[in-house]
Amino acid sequence: MTSLLSIMDFFTNYVVELCTILLELFGVIILVFTALKCFFEWLRHDTKVRLDLAQGIAISLEFKMGSEVLRTVIVREWEELGILGAVIILRGLLTLLIHWEIKHEEKALKNHM
Repeated sequence: MTSLLSIMDFFTNYVVELCTILLELFGVIILVFTALKCFFEWLRHDTKVRLDLAQGIAISLEFKMGSEVLRTVIVREWEELGILGAVIILRGLLTLLIHWEIKHEEKALKNHM
């Protein structure tokens, strides 16, 4: 029975680590793609470049927060849980700030047009 539990624990840790890495990778890919796209929009003097960049950053942060939530499954120590909680809170605050900026940027673009 103990060996079955250790095998299940190993498998769970492996799957969670793999999924965490994939979610982090998706977040990075989205952020880099958005940054490149917005850079070319900026070169063309597009007026909605700030909005597009903020939306891309928000989506990227959502993937990264998802990976942090997944990581809570395999946390073993209180210190590690505290650090993870702080990271989740910081990313959550960043997401709220970016959504606030998106809302105001959309309002500014509507008034501009």
